[in-house]
Amino acid sequence: MSSDRAPDERSSPHTVARSCIDGGIEAAHPATVVGDSVALTGDELTVDGTVYDLSSYEDVVVLGGGNAAGKVAAALESVLGERLTDGVVVTDVPETTSTIDVVDGSHPVPDEQGLAGAERVLDRAGEATADTLVLGVVTGGGSALLPAPAGDVTLDDLQTVTDDLLGSGATIHEINAVRKHLSAIKGGRLAAAAAPATVVGLVFSDVVGDDLDVIASGPLVPDASTYADALDVVDRYDVALPPRVEHHLERGVDGDIAETPAPGADAFATVDTHVLANGLTALTAAGDVAADHGYTPLVLSSRVRGEAREAAKTHVGIAEEIHATGHPIAPPAVVLSGGETTVTLSDDAGAGGPNQEFALSAAIELDADADVVVGSVDTDGIDGASDAAGAIVDGETTERTSMDARTALAANESSPFLEAAGALVETGPTGTNVNDLRVLVVDADAETA
Repeated sequence: MSSDRAPDERSSPHTVARSCIDGGIEAAHPATVVGDSVALTGDELTVDGTVYDLSSYEDVVVLGGGNAAGKVAAALESVLGERLTDGVVVTDVPETTSTIDVVDGSHPVPDEQGLAGAERVLDRAGEATADTLVLGVVTGGGSALLPAPAGDVTLDDLQTVTDDLLGSGATIHEINAVRKHLSAIKGGRLAAAAAPATVVGLVFSDVVGDDLDVIASGPLVPDASTYADALDVVDRYDVALPPRVEHHLERGVDGDIAETPAPGADAFATVDTHVLANGLTALTAAGDVAADHGYTPLVLSSRVRGEAREAAKTHVGIAEEIHATGHPIAPPAVVLSGGETTVTLSDDAGAGGPNQEFALSAAIELDADADVVVGSVDTDGIDGASDAAGAIVDGETTERTSMDARTALAANESSPFLEAAGALVETGPTGTNVNDLRVLVVDADAETA
């Protein structure tokens, strides 16, 4: 796909970057996704092409959690109406519903409300019978929003471990291997609680590769990780465990506590899972927006991972190559990527999540004359512990404030720097979560366009 617009007909790079971000988020929003993939005709409920006969069930119940869970619940009510019996979901983006109870919890560190909501989800799952159809809502953020600590582990313990793991540089796969073994709901245990009901998982993926056992720590699918794996993660990142957590994991390794349900377990005999949206959903839509603005889109990857500041350098290098040589795509172009980068916090860590750190690192690398604009956001609208979704930067961003960019990056103070430079993107909580969305807009000079 190439652009045939004249240079003066193209939108500005900053406008394109923000439009691509907004378009990607909108395409992955539950109202859009559920409207496209879930339909009811008579007694036939169609989910992603699979038909379920509602006349075979006495109850239709919605259970689950995550950043997008409230929006999914509202969208399901619009489709199913009076065919819904009841339900409980836990989210950090409240939504008004009539049949499904939406419980407000905390993300990324769990809280008391999330705990109470998770217990309600588990209790309702335990009431399900073979005559129940459970629509299991699983979205990014569910690991924090459905805590349900196992054994003697307390919420305080979970909060401590979660906070330390999030700042350790561990991947989401590694973090969730620990969280699954400290929970009564994760790692397939929600499916076990709901058995023998028919469970239809509605998944919004925020995980690279859409690994079902990692998204929201896999409450409805088999878990191949073990207590030993969880302890290995703790040791690898030198995480200090509260005594109850350490004792619980050691008991699991010794075989005193049952492992999470593994592949082939009876709990999954009546479970069917559908990934309704993921990072590629947002990237594809963002590419369409770029084309509409007169730029040729290129989806680089939906699976980028690693340290945010290092990934930014690679992305800037690709943009510079496009600008200088027209490879691998000729400008005007928009390069898109998704996935999940991480930040390893310094001892005196400041404010700003992976997308803001990516943006600040990119701003440092960008040449002021390169005609390149870089945007990076978390599609849930909340990057790390800040109120911003991310940022949009260019080669002049570092000159718009008296703060030193390299000093801010070294101290993980990306958010204050980008705020001072007027570069933050603030969407507010979006009600969806398919992880990072990065946009590199490479303009072309009028005489070469």
